Amino acid sequence: MMKRLLLGGSALLAAALATAAITLGPELWAGYRFMTALDQHYAESAAKVGPWPQIQEACTVCHGVGGQPRDGQYAALAGLPAAYISAQLQVFASGQRPSAQMGPLAASLSAAQIDMLARYFASQPATTSEMPDPDEALARRGQAAIAARGCASCHGETLAGGALGPRIAGQGKAYLLDQLQAFRQGHRQDPTQGMNAIAATLADDDLQAIAHYLASQAPASR
Repeated sequence: MMKRLLLGGSALLAAALATAAITLGPELWAGYRFMTALDQHYAESAAKVGPWPQIQEACTVCHGVGGQPRDGQYAALAGLPAAYISAQLQVFASGQRPSAQMGPLAASLSAAQIDMLARYFASQPATTSEMPDPDEALARRGQAAIAARGCASCHGETLAGGALGPRIAGQGKAYLLDQLQAFRQGHRQDPTQGMNAIAATLADDDLQAIAHYLASQAPASR
C-alpha cells in the first residue's frame, strides 16, 4: 500500500514538474538569455573602461546608452570628438556654458574622469537621434542655408565633426534648435564667436530648416 502511495506521489510530482516546464520554460529561457546578454554587456564595458559601476552610466538617463539618445531634445554624445566633449564639460563646470543640470554634474568630475568620458563617448557609434517628419522643401532650404554659410569648414564635409566643430548630423531637431537660438541670443558663446556671428544672420525659418535637415541626416564616420 505504502509503495503504491509513494509511486503515485512520484508520478504526480513528475507530472507537476513537466507541466511547470511547459508553462514556465519559455519565460525561464528568456530570463536566462537576458541575464547572459547583460553579463556580456558589462564584461565588454568593463574591458573598455573598467569595472562597474562606471561613471558614464549616469549619463544614459538623458544622453542614452553609449551617448546616443532617442529623445531629440538631448545632445547625442556618441561620435563627438573627444577634445570637444572635454572642452564642453570644462565650460559647464566653470559656468561659462550655463546649465542648471550639467553645471553641477561637470563640476563634480575630476580631470581624469572628464578625459575618460570624452574618450569613451568619442569611441561610440553614432546614429540619428530622432528622425523628423519628412518635409523635402524644408530639408532643401536647410541644406542650402548650411552650404551658403560654409558649415562644413568647421563641422566636416559630412557634418560628422571636424577639427573645429562637433558632429551636427543626426543630432535631435529640438536640441539643434535650442543651441542655434542660444548662439543667436548670446546665451551660449563660441570662443571664436563664429557660431554667434552665423546664428545672428539666421531668421526663425532658417533655424527650423537647418535643424530639420541636420536631424534627418545619418551621421557618417569621421
